Amino acid sequence: MRRILFIIVILLAVAAPAAAAVNIVTTLPWIGSLAREIGGSGVSVTVLVKPHQDPHYVEAKPSMILAARRADILMYNGLDLEIGYLPLILESSRNPKIMPGRTGNFDCSRFVAAIERPAAVDRSLGDVHPLGNPHYYFSPTNVLRVAEGMAGRLAELDGANAGIYRENFRKFAERMNAQRKLWAAIPLKGKKYVSYHKLFEYLAGEFGFRIVGYIEPKPGIPPSAAHLERLLAAMKRERPDGILTTLHYGRKESEAVGSRSGVKVIILPSDVGSMPDTDDWFHFMDKTLSALD
Repeated sequence: MRRILFIIVILLAVAAPAAAAVNIVTTLPWIGSLAREIGGSGVSVTVLVKPHQDPHYVEAKPSMILAARRADILMYNGLDLEIGYLPLILESSRNPKIMPGRTGNFDCSRFVAAIERPAAVDRSLGDVHPLGNPHYYFSPTNVLRVAEGMAGRLAELDGANAGIYRENFRKFAERMNAQRKLWAAIPLKGKKYVSYHKLFEYLAGEFGFRIVGYIEPKPGIPPSAAHLERLLAAMKRERPDGILTTLHYGRKESEAVGSRSGVKVIILPSDVGSMPDTDDWFHFMDKTLSALD
């Protein structure tokens, strides 16, 4: 009997997959997508926030704390987008590897050029982000910078596989260059849109269209009847090409404005995996830009 048990243990040990070199935990799906591409088969990736969740209103859960406790590196969006839950996860994890200032703490926003950094912050302005607009992952330029920074950090953390991470970034950059040529051919310059939330400013800046109004009077503030009347009057003058919203938040209000104005509502993915055919960042961008065409 002991011999049989010994053989079973040996077989299970042989069949078990080798432990990943680096255990990566990311807050948002788009960061998880990049981590998988840059890390390759030598890493494991756990994403804390679901694609359908509004990243502004996430609560820390025990499962998130447990994942962070086991992490070799924690990657997050930054610019205070995770301010409502990430500090609690960090503190409760008691994992020295991922604390601020350590190699295992990776703030993606360190590699980007943030826009809309307010001169002063006041609650009367709505849910403004004092460090700037955090939705920079709609920008290929910024995402390429994050991916390069990610490759460098993983190489620092796991020197034995540094060459693999750098090669994966090289392939990522090649794919990015090819996709950008295709995306540049989409005729978006000069178009005008109304948006539910301040989500697409980096996208507009990079692809040459304008956002001429918002359904939210201020970030995070539901629209009043008076605000909607002013917006509808402005839309008559501006004649926008569409109303931009997402599948999981802002859709109802956007469709109401679309019904009253006659302007089409365009539903865009809010993150990787939030709509069909958005299983990685490149497909996410394909879906976004093709919807605007």
